[in-house]
Amino acid sequence: MQGTGIQWCDDTVNPTMGCDGCELWGPQRKSCYAGILHERKRGRHLGFAPSFEQVTRFEGRMAKAARLPDLRDRSRLDKPWLDGSPRLIFVSDMSDALSRAVSFEYLEQEIIDNVTSPEGQRHRWLWLTKRPPRMAEFSAQLLAWGVRWPANLWAGTSITSATMTSRIDALLAVGDESTVRFLSVEPQIEAIDLGAWLPTIDWVIQGGESGEDARPFDLAWARTLRDACRRAKVPYFLKQLGTAPMLDGQPLRLRNRHGGDWAEWPEDLRVRQVPTVRVPRVRPEIALKALGQAASSRI
Repeated sequence: MQGTGIQWCDDTVNPTMGCDGCELWGPQRKSCYAGILHERKRGRHLGFAPSFEQVTRFEGRMAKAARLPDLRDRSRLDKPWLDGSPRLIFVSDMSDALSRAVSFEYLEQEIIDNVTSPEGQRHRWLWLTKRPPRMAEFSAQLLAWGVRWPANLWAGTSITSATMTSRIDALLAVGDESTVRFLSVEPQIEAIDLGAWLPTIDWVIQGGESGEDARPFDLAWARTLRDACRRAKVPYFLKQLGTAPMLDGQPLRLRNRHGGDWAEWPEDLRVRQVPTVRVPRVRPEIALKALGQAASSRI
């Protein structure tokens, strides 16, 4: 979809719609915004899956997005922090294209072929998943087919709680030394320590939960992660404070219902950095070995 309110990208595109479910969409909780939209629109809008649980392919969307104009030399009046970057296209904001029903053959045809096309190479594609083990399997399959992970396809995973940090280990197995890896720490629902992984990561996005049943987002979490990223020299992007931000133990009342208007934030939290040049990071295999040793020492 050309144009989006998501602050860290220019556009979104969904080669699939629907999802196998996750911690935000299951029997115990249904707070995923993509799932909620599917529930509202299914049966009335052809661009949606019949139900969120019924993962559906939509061929041709990636090719259409690839044809969008280059934005490298254009100013984004509403998102000045993106100025100087190629067009940033978020892949799968309304789905998880790495759901079980989606074949690797389709992902290569629909995603990889379009990302690496002459038109697609003008843009940066930010592929976010809650299934990084399957993304790593896809990366390995591409290599077996003689296809390298495209340098302009950034690999990301979502971290919502401390238990979900295990996803990062799988993310490190995606691609190669040229691959940009990022974390979307959103919606963050508890304190999370990412210090052990930050030397391996190229970008961190953070945000609180929005919606009627939003859980609190402590601004202390934002300051802690911002400072940790600064020490590790990792670009940090605070997307939104969410519907229920907390400051010093008290609710912070904001007019913007998602907490996305940074004019309402404390000034020190108005940080929206976007990577421009990839900084050499700890090689994934070294990082995984170090993390394994650290885990063993705690047993």
